[in-house]
Amino acid sequence: MKRKITVLTLSALLLALCLSAEAQQPTKVPRIGYLGTNPRSTNPARIDAFRQGLRELGYTEGKNIIIEWRFAEANPDRLRTFAAELVRLPVEIIVTAGPVSTRSAKQATAAIPIVMAFHDDPVGSGVAASLARPAGNVTGLATLAPEISGKQLELLKEIIPKLSRVAVLGNASQPGTPQALREINLAADASGIKVQYLEIPDQKDIEIAFRTASKERSDAVLVLSTAILFSHRRQIVELAVTSHLPAIYNRPEYVEDGGLVTYGVSIPDLYHRAATYVDKILKGAKPADLPVEQPKKFELIINLKAAKQIGLTIPPNVLARADKVIK
Repeated sequence: MKRKITVLTLSALLLALCLSAEAQQPTKVPRIGYLGTNPRSTNPARIDAFRQGLRELGYTEGKNIIIEWRFAEANPDRLRTFAAELVRLPVEIIVTAGPVSTRSAKQATAAIPIVMAFHDDPVGSGVAASLARPAGNVTGLATLAPEISGKQLELLKEIIPKLSRVAVLGNASQPGTPQALREINLAADASGIKVQYLEIPDQKDIEIAFRTASKERSDAVLVLSTAILFSHRRQIVELAVTSHLPAIYNRPEYVEDGGLVTYGVSIPDLYHRAATYVDKILKGAKPADLPVEQPKKFELIINLKAAKQIGLTIPPNVLARADKVIK
């Protein structure tokens, strides 16, 4: 009997020691990567929204999640280098900041899950098979709302009733540009407005485009979504003022930097929602099974300071619809 008790006691002791050792082993902290196209300073609101989304889901950076931040400073070579670097670390998920960084991440890995914080056309660009079932290793948020470009033109017409010619700045290689131009042309035909499309493949083309718009007597400028234009938005805003051309944009950062008006998808809201994808994947979900979600929040922001600079009066009915007015 004593021998049995001794054996049982030893067994219980060994079990307790094993459980104690397991309890003392540090919990693995997930490591994710963030691949940004532009400098970190260009979009702090987006990063803050992503971090806030993670915090709401119980993640605290540096404690129970590690984020490897990489910003390519609008340099395609650095973007590819950083994508490969995140794969080598490795990270468990790569969060991408737009179409260009998503393409670089996709080229770097077919195994690590990729979460798009936003993408203009994930299906058309080939990174997702469909919105409902993306397949592969990429999922996330899409800015799929090409009709917004047509509404932007209509908004310009409300602000400038005599609008007859508008210059559109864009980049044909940017996913979503063909659809946006189609919507703009439809709206232009309905309103009798002439559209002058100006291709901006590089920063040096921005000033040339404004000179051309002024020479061709454009009444306003509509700026499409491209990485080049966004990263040089301060230059664009300044040129719009010096050229005395009312301009409409699709990102709030333009207006925050002195632009006239923006109407478009709330990108910070998409970044906030991207945190949910990170959480689901870390808990075992597969990207191929997570549908790509579309925008839910849109914003109209008007800068009255910018309007005053070019001697423009914003109609009261347009001001009444604004989500935010900068005075």
